[in-house]
Amino acid sequence: MELAINEKDQLPVRNAGECDSVAAIETAKATKPDAGLRSVDHYKNKLPAWQYATRQKLIPLIRWETPYVAKLQNAMRCSFFDSYFSITANLGTHTFFMIFLPILFWCGYTNLGRGMVHVLASGVFFSGFIKDMLCLPRPLSPPLSRISMSHSASLEYGFPSTHSTNAVSVAVWAVYMLRSAGPDVDPTLRSTLQVLSYCYATSIVLGRLYCGMHGFFDVVVGSILGALLAMVQCFFGEIFDEFLFHGSSLAPVLVVLVICVLVRIHPEPADDCPCFDDSVAFAGVIIGVEVGNWHFARTSLAWDLPVPATVPFELNTVGWLNAIARVIVGVVVIFAWREVMKPALLKYLPPLFRVVESLGLSLPRKFFVQASMYTRIPKNLKTDNVIPPVSEIPSLIKSLRHPRKNRSVSVGPQSEADAYEALAFRDRKRRESNASASRQRHSTRNQGGSDTLDDDVFFEDLPSGNSPGMPSMTGLTTTAPSEVDLDNDLMSSDFVVLKPFLTPSSLPNATNTSSRRLSDDRREREKDANEIFSMLEKPRVRYDVEVVTKLIVYTGTFVAAALGGTYQ
Repeated sequence: MELAINEKDQLPVRNAGECDSVAAIETAKATKPDAGLRSVDHYKNKLPAWQYATRQKLIPLIRWETPYVAKLQNAMRCSFFDSYFSITANLGTHTFFMIFLPILFWCGYTNLGRGMVHVLASGVFFSGFIKDMLCLPRPLSPPLSRISMSHSASLEYGFPSTHSTNAVSVAVWAVYMLRSAGPDVDPTLRSTLQVLSYCYATSIVLGRLYCGMHGFFDVVVGSILGALLAMVQCFFGEIFDEFLFHGSSLAPVLVVLVICVLVRIHPEPADDCPCFDDSVAFAGVIIGVEVGNWHFARTSLAWDLPVPATVPFELNTVGWLNAIARVIVGVVVIFAWREVMKPALLKYLPPLFRVVESLGLSLPRKFFVQASMYTRIPKNLKTDNVIPPVSEIPSLIKSLRHPRKNRSVSVGPQSEADAYEALAFRDRKRRESNASASRQRHSTRNQGGSDTLDDDVFFEDLPSGNSPGMPSMTGLTTTAPSEVDLDNDLMSSDFVVLKPFLTPSSLPNATNTSSRRLSDDRREREKDANEIFSMLEKPRVRYDVEVVTKLIVYTGTFVAAALGGTYQ
């Protein structure tokens, strides 16, 4: 039951002679898009009925708004905004917050830091939860161009916008903290920071529209989610802190168990989407903060005000030199932990997972290869999009120094969800074109009075009025449609429904003609699928041990952040 690793494409392949090698290879290949085998009803087949029904009710809205988002992008498009919004998008990324949050703890802002962790981690987790549950695509490209400095973001589903969730939750929490600070904060400084918070959230949300990464529906719902999560922290944060710090000693254990259950019930997506990876990483962040703060609050180093587990810090006492040293030591500890623990866990966890799997206790997820199907994990495997490895820090700094060189403008599908949406778009265009041609030929026959029947006589358009259960027909207005109207006709979910005009038995060649049409249509669809899926980058193999590895690495990272007071 051992596997070798094909280093070229990182596919696990069993050793020759194994009786079940064919099944293993087929399982491994299942993670790769095969355009020729893709079903037209992909999401209907992959999702539970209630999830698919919800998706079908929401996706027409995303398709309807896409031309308007494209029109907004085209109206605003310029080189300055391309650079500005692609750079400022980094202020809403997971990487930025992972770097920024520990510093709050090390500099004595434990109350602010805990609130930030709660709203950000829950925002990333629950927005990813909804993304994988509904599998709604980003607005179609083209007509949109996608402007980004991050490759991984475009691989996720679009609804809701995690950037918007993060930005709004941070802004609402920051404003709440400023207004709760009382007379200790200078009124001018308070007003300035509030304005900056509003500008930050507005810039991030507008930037997601401008960059073509999200539609209005994505950012509106993402913003609402962020505001709700921030309000939960505002009204219930102190109650939770009381439970954790002054309740039973089992409180942190209960918190860890609840988070692990949430990770386990995270929905399975229909496509290979990295949302789950980010959700797991931030689940580890919350575990690390709660366990680390709970432990630190019980040491003699912690202050109890303004909240328990506050790291002692007064700039006048500590001094700039020691403050900078504290941050440097903290950063070194975090990266050292990551560089040591990640490869160690990826090396030593697979044998343990094989034992668990042999006992029938494994809990596999889609798109993750189980430990029994590989012998080792390739070195330098990039499994993390949140905290970069030390080797990538120079290139990260370089990208920030030269944003124009590292900014990409993409047109076309970038993920499997994009590919399916592009196929659906082409299919709608094909149906509308065929229906239009059919109507035109039918009208010509009526005018000419000919009794000759051609292939298209088997179908006629159903009336578009207000027939029960029938979608309204688009494009029937007598006035000249605008550019947006034309785009909406193609992007909408309304479609031409065809019904038999004459029965096949009434004409001698009806069966052969119908079969030929269906065969040609299928070949055209397969050609489109092969063309679109050939544009996509093949997804890497993902291993089952990565989930536990992320939980442990990020838990340890924020335990180190919470214990920042020990660096003095």
